[in-house]
Amino acid sequence: MNKNSENMSAWRRFLKSATKAHDLGTEEDIMLDHDYDGIRELDNVLPPWWLAGFYITIAASIFYYIMVLGFDKYNQYDELAEDIATAKEEVAQYKKDHPELFDDSNIVAFTDAENLAKGKELFNTKTCTACHMPDLGGGIGPNLTDNKWVLGGGIKNIFNTISKGGRPGKGMIAWENTISKLERQQIASYIISMQGSTPANPKAPEGDITWPEN
Repeated sequence: MNKNSENMSAWRRFLKSATKAHDLGTEEDIMLDHDYDGIRELDNVLPPWWLAGFYITIAASIFYYIMVLGFDKYNQYDELAEDIATAKEEVAQYKKDHPELFDDSNIVAFTDAENLAKGKELFNTKTCTACHMPDLGGGIGPNLTDNKWVLGGGIKNIFNTISKGGRPGKGMIAWENTISKLERQQIASYIISMQGSTPANPKAPEGDITWPEN
């Protein structure tokens, strides 16, 4: 023990024992014989706290290896499957508790000025005009003011087309994930309200579904 150790406080003695650090000025006692261009090496030992962490890591690794590979515990695939099953149950319960958000059987066309005005605004801002024109007379997409429909007219068919998208390969995307149910209902109602209007350059009728029937 260094002669200065006797005068150390209890805290400093604890730190010394925890780190195994040598006192300054005692380098000669732990100097190794190696000499690299005049650079000498000290034989310092690893701190006990570092060794403890190292051994704990080894023990934890062995435990993990045995439990996961040996006894098939804590399997991440099983845990994922359980999480997915739980999520499906929660979604099903949410749909059951909020049927109005997912049941389209009660969709009706709005006729009040406020909802129709909102539907017109959405029609013009959600890129509907890019294919159907601002007056709904049709461009890349069909004319929406005549009585011929490709996927069916009426509030439920139009609502479903907006929600699920148009025909494959024709460019119209499904909007159900980006536009709320109410907004889709408002757009569909606005389209219905424009039936029989006179666009500036109406596109020839498309589709073999007549709505409303004459």
